[in-house]
Amino acid sequence: MSNTSSPSSSSRTPKNVKAPGVNRVRLALVATGVAAAIGLTVPAITSSSVTALAAANAQAFKYSPTGLADLVDEVKPAVVSIVVEGSGKSEKSSGHRVPKIPGLPKGHPFNDFFDKFGQAPQGERGQRRRPRSMAQGSGFFISADGYVVSNNHVVDDAREIRIVTHDGKKYDAELIGTDPKTDLALLKVKADVSFKFVKFAERDARVGDWVVAVGNPFGLGGSVTSGIISARGREIGSGPYDDYLQIDAAINRGNSGGPAFNLNGSVIGVNTAIFSPSGGNVGIGFAIPSNIVEQVIADLKNDGKVTRGWLGVQIQPVTEDIADSLDLASADGAMVTLVTEDSPAERAGLKVGDTILKLNGKTVKSPRDLAKKVARIDPGSKADVLVLRDGSRQTQTVKIGTLPGADKLASAAPSKPKKSKVASLGLSLTTSSSGDVDGVVVADVDPDGPAGRKGIRQGDQILEIGGEPVSTPREVRERLDTIEGEGRKKALFLIKSGNDQRFIALSLKSA
Repeated sequence: MSNTSSPSSSSRTPKNVKAPGVNRVRLALVATGVAAAIGLTVPAITSSSVTALAAANAQAFKYSPTGLADLVDEVKPAVVSIVVEGSGKSEKSSGHRVPKIPGLPKGHPFNDFFDKFGQAPQGERGQRRRPRSMAQGSGFFISADGYVVSNNHVVDDAREIRIVTHDGKKYDAELIGTDPKTDLALLKVKADVSFKFVKFAERDARVGDWVVAVGNPFGLGGSVTSGIISARGREIGSGPYDDYLQIDAAINRGNSGGPAFNLNGSVIGVNTAIFSPSGGNVGIGFAIPSNIVEQVIADLKNDGKVTRGWLGVQIQPVTEDIADSLDLASADGAMVTLVTEDSPAERAGLKVGDTILKLNGKTVKSPRDLAKKVARIDPGSKADVLVLRDGSRQTQTVKIGTLPGADKLASAAPSKPKKSKVASLGLSLTTSSSGDVDGVVVADVDPDGPAGRKGIRQGDQILEIGGEPVSTPREVRERLDTIEGEGRKKALFLIKSGNDQRFIALSLKSA
């Protein structure tokens, strides 16, 4: 990922084009005349009011968005290029190809640019030379003694890491620790030198705030671009703790790990990913917010790893259908679909089917929100979990554990079906011939039926209906009859697919 700056436009005004300042003055005069005509009082614009406005803006930010040179001069010495040798997973500069522009005449200077930066080198007879295993990215100093922040994917699987500062000096660096879940890494330069460094922002970035990105796009170190914060809280599918800032400052391949600054010269995020159908910048980039970076980097610096809280449950979102079936006013919370054996959740008495509504008094909006909240709790601490169980709300006290390195889930395989139809749901059901599978197995499913449209597939297991376990197709029919007889329009199914469990609300039609 990286940043490329667009060329500046000419400051000259063509003869037949009116200067924008003249238009603004004329518009102001017209507006004043209209206001006077309809009897409005327009306050006079005085030099003191302009001075007061400028002073107010100066208090908000150290540098002006109309001129960023002073800011860049201040922060650029803290931004570094990172060259990694021996990596097979990072952003490989040798493997990236920039397509040439079709129709360029032979000898055009752009051809030299593409040959140098965009195309893989060619050997004799047109054969491509075997590239060295090398990656490039960006980073920045956070202390005078040489600690550098970057992305995990920049330095992952590295044998040698070299830091190149803004003035071209090169230093070897050691890897202190990485956190793949947030894609962050901490490095330490091996040198007895005092480095220029930058600090993290004290306040969270807001949508609309100006942002300046500095990095090493395509190996072109020290590139600067600017834009604004376009959105917060973006989830891009990179991990369970996604919480990205979206920015429109141009970032490209090689910008990974570089800083995004506010107008005070403080780091508000670490540039990490882009959305790009073409592979180049389209104005949608993603940065890890500084509040997350600070927490992770502090753990890496102290312990070389990140320790997170662990509850020990598998969870799913509360859909509108599920909310209706549980008589919830909104589709907030997280439903427990599996409780890990000998986990903090099991020891605290949490059960499959519980809907977690609050954690330590704070509303749980979604499974991802719950995961983030739990991860921030120190292992060994106690937490109050408000759950909805069988129509009533109750609080369970959980002693939070430490997130393990691997999942502790048992495997299960569905048996071959012996079909028994439930036509109203579009299902054919069976029991396991070997007896080693819980619940009722889905032998066939009509993809256009109620169950198929909700994502139930052949081989899935129905464990519960309406909170009651079922083990035969007959029990399924009986539970559906009971629920419909109670006047309920939907039934809540607990479905198991492989190692995953989830709840699905199905509408009842004389099952």
